[in-house]
Amino acid sequence: MVSAGDVKRGSKVLFNKEPYMVTEFQMVKPGKGGTYIRTKMKNLITGLIREETFRSGEKLEQPDLENRTMQYLYNDDNSYIFMDQKNYDQVTLDKNHVEDIIDFLKEQESYVILYFEGKPIEITPPLHMELRVTQTLPGVKGDTAQGSASKPATLETGVVINVPLFVNENDIIKVDTRDKNYIERINKK
Repeated sequence: MVSAGDVKRGSKVLFNKEPYMVTEFQMVKPGKGGTYIRTKMKNLITGLIREETFRSGEKLEQPDLENRTMQYLYNDDNSYIFMDQKNYDQVTLDKNHVEDIIDFLKEQESYVILYFEGKPIEITPPLHMELRVTQTLPGVKGDTAQGSASKPATLETGVVINVPLFVNENDIIKVDTRDKNYIERINKK
C-alpha cells in the first residue's frame, strides 16, 4: 500500500483491479478542507488515460507487476516466441502484444516483458539497438552545403528511418527505439 500523498510521476498503482501508471499529478491545498491529489493515470493493459482525484491520506494498492528479461527467438504466423533468460521457458505471444514494438523485433535480442498477475501486458525494446541497413540510396558528395541532409533507409527489421547521407547499405547503425532516430554508425570489422 502506498499513500496517495506519496504518488509521483511513474508510480504504479492498482485502481479498480487494474494496473495504472501515474503520468501527471498535482497536489492541491484548498483554503478549507484537506489536501487532495489530482492525477492522470494510464492503464497499463488498455493504454487508456483516466483522471482521478484522491485524498492525500488515502491508501492505494500497488499492483503485482514483474519485469522479466526475455530473448526473442522467432515468429510463426501471428505467434511470437520469447525465451525467459532465467529458466529458459518459452512463451508465445500474439500480434497484439508486439504491435507497438514490431519495428524493433530482432531475433536473439533481449526485451523486457512486464507481467501483471502472471500475464504479459507490455514489451519494452532496448533503449538503443544496432541494426543493419538493408536498403538506401547512395549519398552523393556535394548534395548539401551544411552536411545535415538525410535520406530514408530501410533497416533489417523493416522499419524505415532517416539517416545521414554517408550511411550506405550493409552499414550497422545505432537507433533510438523511443523515437526511431539515427544515433550513429557503428564500425564493425
